[in-house]
Amino acid sequence: MAYRGGFGGFGGGNQMQNLMKQAQKMQEEMQKAQAEVEETIVEGTAGGGLVKVTMNAKKVVCGIEIKPDAIDMDDISMLEDLLVAALNDGYSKADKICAEKLGAFNGLGL
Repeated sequence: MAYRGGFGGFGGGNQMQNLMKQAQKMQEEMQKAQAEVEETIVEGTAGGGLVKVTMNAKKVVCGIEIKPDAIDMDDISMLEDLLVAALNDGYSKADKICAEKLGAFNGLGL
């Protein structure tokens, strides 16, 4: 069997270079999408807006707003439940944005 050059099933250097360029382009696109996710702000709310949580789509909480009507000193557990619900609402929205922007890159490991 004669040696034909190249890299096994890759068909030569040009094809390998093209694959490397495609991988680099995909990595750049993924980094751009990750930056967009980090910059995208979502708002989670609960209790008809009594509690509002602001976070980026990477689930880093930026702020929490609690309206006075949400505070009942005799029922602190209600406020705790509202905070949990607002956080979960924000997380759900963040997950949706991540899926939209990064879904194409899942499993690539770039």
